[in-house]
Amino acid sequence: MELRFSDITAPRPDRDALAARYAALNAALSQAPEATLREWDALRREVDGWMALAHLRFAQDTTDAAAKAEREYADALGPVVQGHETAMKRRVLEEVDLALVAEICGAHTPALWRCDITTFAPEIAADMEEEAKLSARYTALLAGAKLRVAGEEVNLSGLAPHAEHPDRARRHEAEAARWSFFAQNGKELDAIYDALVKLRHGMARKLGDESFTALAYRRMRRLDYGPEEVARYREEIVARVVPLVAELLEARRAAHGWDRLRYWDEALIDPDGNPAPLGDHDTLLAAAQAMFDGMDPRLGTFFRGMAAGGFLDLKNRPGKAGGGFCISFPVQGAPFIFANFNGTHHDIGVFTHEMGHAFQCWQSRALPGLDQLWPGMESAEIHSMGLEFLTHPGIHHLVGEAAAERFRRMHLISSLAFLPYGACVDHFQHEVYTNPDATPAERHAIWQRLEKLYMPWTDYGDLEYPAKGGRWQAKQHIYNSPFYYIDYALALCCAMQFWQRSRRDAPAALEAYVALCGRGGSLPFSGLVDSAGLASPFAPGALAGVVEEARAVLA
Repeated sequence: MELRFSDITAPRPDRDALAARYAALNAALSQAPEATLREWDALRREVDGWMALAHLRFAQDTTDAAAKAEREYADALGPVVQGHETAMKRRVLEEVDLALVAEICGAHTPALWRCDITTFAPEIAADMEEEAKLSARYTALLAGAKLRVAGEEVNLSGLAPHAEHPDRARRHEAEAARWSFFAQNGKELDAIYDALVKLRHGMARKLGDESFTALAYRRMRRLDYGPEEVARYREEIVARVVPLVAELLEARRAAHGWDRLRYWDEALIDPDGNPAPLGDHDTLLAAAQAMFDGMDPRLGTFFRGMAAGGFLDLKNRPGKAGGGFCISFPVQGAPFIFANFNGTHHDIGVFTHEMGHAFQCWQSRALPGLDQLWPGMESAEIHSMGLEFLTHPGIHHLVGEAAAERFRRMHLISSLAFLPYGACVDHFQHEVYTNPDATPAERHAIWQRLEKLYMPWTDYGDLEYPAKGGRWQAKQHIYNSPFYYIDYALALCCAMQFWQRSRRDAPAALEAYVALCGRGGSLPFSGLVDSAGLASPFAPGALAGVVEEARAVLA
C-alpha cells in the first residue's frame, strides 16, 4: 500500500451535474450495457469516496463549521443519490442480461439490488434527510460532553481510564460523571430518539411495511435470515452465556472481597488491574508493526502502508466524535481507521478490531463491482472480531510478556460479557419499533425489563439515571444505526471459532481468515460462514462449543 491519505480527493457532487450523468447513463444503457455498467460503477465509487470524506471530516472535528456544513450537504444529497441508484438498479434488473451483470458487478450483486430497490421511494427522501440530521445532532451532543473526574476535564472517550481505575472510588466517580451528563441531557436525548422512531416508522409505512423492523432488515441487506432467527440466537445467549458471565462476575466479587458487585466494578476485569498498552500512541503503533510482521507478511506490509500513508486517526481530542470505525475510499481501494486512544486496553481492542475491517477492505479491493467490496455488517464483524482473537499469540508486543496472558484472559471475558449486552440492545430495538408510539418513560421501562433478562447481575447503586432505564442512550448504534448491533453478537460466535482454531493451529486459522477477508461481499452471510468452515450462529447449539472451551480456559 503506497497511497497517501493527503493525496485522496473526491469532487463534490453537484445535484444538477449528477442528474445529467445519470441521464447519460440511462440513455446509453440499452445500446452499450457493458460500458454503461462499468461507468456507473465508477461514478458510484466516486460519490461514495466523497461521502466518506465528508463524514470523516465531521467526525474528526464536530465543532468545525466547514466540516459540519459539508456533512449537512452530504446528508441532504444522500437521498438524491439513493434515488438515482434505485432507479438504475431497477432498470438494470429488468433490462440487462443478469449474466453480464454478474460478470461486471459480481454474481451476488443482483440479489442485493433486488433488496435495495425496496428500501427507497421519492416519498421518503425528505424523511431520510431529516433522519441524517437527527443522527448528526446526537453525535455532536455526545462529542461535546465535558466531564470532570479526579480534577481533570475529559470527554466521554477520555473517561475510560477512570472508569476502569483500580481504585473503586475513582470508578464510581467516573460513572457518576458519565450518567450526570446523560441525566442533564436526558430530555433532549429522549426527544431525538422519539423523533427518529416516529420518522422511521413513517418511512416504513410509506413503503408498505407494517413497521420499521422489516425495512431495517432490508436496509441491512439481511437476505438469508430474519427476526425469528435472531430471536432464537438471543435465546441461545440467555441459555448458555448469561449463566457463565454471572459465574465469572461472582468470582470477581469474591476475589475482591466486595459485599456486592456494582455497575462500576464490571469494567475492572483483572483483579490486578486491567492490562494497558505499553506506551503512548507512537509506542503502540511501533509495537503493532512488530506484532503484525510476526503474524504474517501480508498483515505487516499492509499495516506499514496504512501508518506511512496517514490512514490512521487514533488520538482522542476535544470535539472529536466518539467511538471507532473504518471507512473506505473505493476509487483507490484504501481504508481509513478512526479511533480514540485513551491509554486503556480499549485502545488495543478498537485498534485490532478496526484493523480487521481495514485488512478485509484491502484484500477484497479487486473484486468486481462496488457492492462486493464490503459484506453485510454481520459478516464484516467476523473480520474485525476475528483479528482481535488472532492477535492473541503476539499480544505481548502491545502489553508486555508479563501481562500477555492476563490480557488474553481479560479479552475473552469481555467478549463473553458483551454477548448478553449486545442481545439486550437488539431486543430493545425490536420492541421499540413494534411499539413506535411508546412514550420515553415506556421505552426506559422496556430497557429495565430486558436488562433483568440479559444482565440480571447489574446493580447501579446510587447511579439514578441508568437505574431508571437510561443506559441505552449511551449506545450510538441505537440512534444512528438501527438494528446494527446484533451483528457483533452474531460475528462473535464465528470469531470465537477462529480463536478455537488458532489455539490448535494458528497458521491454518490465519490462512482461513485471510481467505475469508478476500471474499469480501461476494456471498450472503450464511455463504461466507460456510465458506470458512464455521458453524452458523443460527445452528442449534452454535455457542455450546466456544462457551465450554472458554469455561475450561477461564477455570
